[in-house]
Amino acid sequence: MTISAIQVGILHYPGALLSAVQGMAEQFYLANKICHQNGLGDVFQTYIFDSRQLSNPLNQPAGELQVIILPPCLDDRSYLAPENVVTDWVKQHHQNGSIICSVCAGAFVLAKTGLLKGRRVTTHWALAEEFARLYPETEIDCNKLLINDGDIITAGGLMSWIDLGLELVAQFTNTQVMRQLGKYLIVDTGPREQSYYRSFTPRLDHGDEIIVRVQHQLQRNFNNPIMVKAMAQQAHLSERTFLRRFVAATGLKPTQYLQQLRIQKACELIEASGMSFEKVAEGVGYEDLSAFRKTFIKITGQTPKEFRKRFFRAAPASAETQKQ
Repeated sequence: MTISAIQVGILHYPGALLSAVQGMAEQFYLANKICHQNGLGDVFQTYIFDSRQLSNPLNQPAGELQVIILPPCLDDRSYLAPENVVTDWVKQHHQNGSIICSVCAGAFVLAKTGLLKGRRVTTHWALAEEFARLYPETEIDCNKLLINDGDIITAGGLMSWIDLGLELVAQFTNTQVMRQLGKYLIVDTGPREQSYYRSFTPRLDHGDEIIVRVQHQLQRNFNNPIMVKAMAQQAHLSERTFLRRFVAATGLKPTQYLQQLRIQKACELIEASGMSFEKVAEGVGYEDLSAFRKTFIKITGQTPKEFRKRFFRAAPASAETQKQ
């Protein structure tokens, strides 16, 4: 049995990550080899489009593109202000029925088309705050590595183009082909979350000097009991005014901020040492191990044990130790 060819367009717009552009083309090439082994024929026809050539009709494929992919981008000047020829081209193909996909900062290019209004999407966790500020009508969920919304698919991290490719292979062939491709590439085809890799990096450039001083205090004393009322008094503000200014500056309530800060410190301890979870919890200010575990799962999407298994690597034994 053969499957009708799926035409995939990868858009090489200014600043697009070349390794992702070429890598996805090669991923679909390998997918076709596995499709052949399963009697499906060549399923994917891949085209790379240079944005400078989009207005030339001679550079368009003979049929409609079923999929268009906006790769990740490292140049903020490019993804924050994409060329009109790029956004117009994407919108036109979406109107013609193409599935539009973005990876990492490619979500900014896609959002510029207006197609993400009212949608739930993802992008790189480090870009989520800026995305939410620029496109408040779009729901951003940077904990997710990939969100498939039918005609719009968004992927989060720089390397999540691999996950997007696997998603498309599964969608247009079957999960067996996708898993075979994952095994050949030696990549994990199981479900993952971007929250596994996220780090808490507090904003300190918001311009509220009083809140910045409070943030520095929290950074120094995160493992001690901290009361909102006491923080407000030290800031010489009423509790209500303090809460309003803190949320406006950081995007989080003080208790949420402290939780994020403590779990980030816990992750650093787990990654850097073989310290017991009880000692880690105590070291970041949690007396109740159960409360620490629940908060850790809520923020990172995995248990402390799963986090250690994924990210902790013991130092190799020295030559002297090996001799003993």
